[in-house]
Amino acid sequence: MQHEPQPQRPDELDAEAVRTWSSLAVAALGRAREDIDAINVYPVADADTGTNLYLTAESADRALAEALAAPPAGVSETTRDASLSHAVRAYAHGALIGARGNSGTILAQLLRGVAEVLGDEPGGRGPGRLLAEALTRAAQEAYRAVAHPVEGTMLTVAAAAARAGEAAGAAAGSAADVALAAYDGARAALADTPGQLAELGRAGVVDAGGCGLVAVLGALWQALSGREPAAEAVRGRAVPVPHPPRPCEAEERGGPAYEVIYLLEAAEPDVAGLRERLDGLGDSLVVVGGDGLWNVHVHVDDPGAAVEAGVVAGRPYRIRITHFGDERRRARGERVQRAVVAVVPGEGLAGLCGEAGATTVLARPGEAPDTAALVDAIRRAHAREVVLLPGGADQRAVAAAAAEQARADGVRVAVIPTRSAVQGLAALAVHDPEGSFDEDVVAMTAAAGATRYGELAVAERQSFTSAGICQAGDVLGLIDGDVAVIGSALDETARAVLERMLGSGGELVTLVLGPEVPDALAERLEAYVQHGHLAVDTVTYRGGRYSAPLLIGVE
Repeated sequence: MQHEPQPQRPDELDAEAVRTWSSLAVAALGRAREDIDAINVYPVADADTGTNLYLTAESADRALAEALAAPPAGVSETTRDASLSHAVRAYAHGALIGARGNSGTILAQLLRGVAEVLGDEPGGRGPGRLLAEALTRAAQEAYRAVAHPVEGTMLTVAAAAARAGEAAGAAAGSAADVALAAYDGARAALADTPGQLAELGRAGVVDAGGCGLVAVLGALWQALSGREPAAEAVRGRAVPVPHPPRPCEAEERGGPAYEVIYLLEAAEPDVAGLRERLDGLGDSLVVVGGDGLWNVHVHVDDPGAAVEAGVVAGRPYRIRITHFGDERRRARGERVQRAVVAVVPGEGLAGLCGEAGATTVLARPGEAPDTAALVDAIRRAHAREVVLLPGGADQRAVAAAAAEQARADGVRVAVIPTRSAVQGLAALAVHDPEGSFDEDVVAMTAAAGATRYGELAVAERQSFTSAGICQAGDVLGLIDGDVAVIGSALDETARAVLERMLGSGGELVTLVLGPEVPDALAERLEAYVQHGHLAVDTVTYRGGRYSAPLLIGVE
């Protein structure tokens, strides 16, 4: 149940104030969501800035509610400083893990900056002075998080809010006074953004991300004063909003084809190298977070390379790859006619399938996606027709349940009975979004069915298999789900599996290497195939983190 906002005393800055601010911010962004989406021009006119900000704020609100429902030892309503610190840190963490898009990622960093100040001991500073410092830190952190800051954006609005808040704080204003000054400063700065950024000026709109930030700051003032802002962030006279841009203007702008977002567990020195690598791959790079957890956002043409850069730096997860062509169709209120949703057992495979236009769901070992995750992916695909590739036999029941739920929403869904990621790759290779749905499903099903699949795994303990008794540490070669070979090394076991699979013919071998497998193994296997089967081609991919040591497909 959503928290019912309660007015605060003007100089009260505590956990309840943060809770009220959060609820009011979600409500304000919910009201402004469609209007902000409609004026979304920069950096990509994909009509989702309002939605991204709303979803980010909603994630922050959920995390805050959970944290306040179960405070740590020593935190209570009577320990103001401790409970405020607990609340703002939970609020910022919730935004970080749920940040969506460029604007949501920047909002998460703004909240982190606020938390860094409000989460520390006040040191004799009054609430007004403390809030002013928090807003200044927020703006500074946001600028640092963006690889190439651009004026006339959400960053400019945040900086103006901070300056106005600092002036009020220096004049010994209350927390509510500082919040009001920041809100007014942000509104004035937002109105000036069309003159600062050419894309906004041509379209005749203010910055969409800045609109959302004004709504959040208005909610902050309302939480501290108990008074409702006089002007809505988008609809009020203080912020003029002319007609939204024509979709063709966005498409003429060009730029990278994909948005890549993921959470990353990594040390700070490794993140510095990640920033440099990603900056060379694309644009709109924003990396926010700290203390070992980061949210990475970038626009690229090669999403696989962006994910692999994360693998080099640390442990990426919750990977989201979005094709802007689909987003632009959504911006025009259109659904994509057909999309593919694929469950993949490796981050490199997620990037590979994303490049092919699929919406991906990562299946980590022991953590298979549930029905809700697949339904969410189907909805994100935003298509009238969806082809679902479950990736493994253990996912088929979950996929069937997700398909039923999606059909209830009016989406036509077909589940291809893939039992391995290599069968999914084969199906995706023949996918024809322009043909009829039935013909596409038949062709993809036939391609998957014609692909024999093998896998190498390492035995965890002694056990009986269809190939005999294995010991812990043995390399198991599986063909079509059954253990066919037991070996002592990857190399020899892989050759034995390949020989058996090619014994019944084949034209193409697909090798998917796990994260610890050296490239030299793939080179030796390719040479082995070429030597014994001259007419058979070989392709090799990197499965990335969470992938099996080796996947083999023969078709």
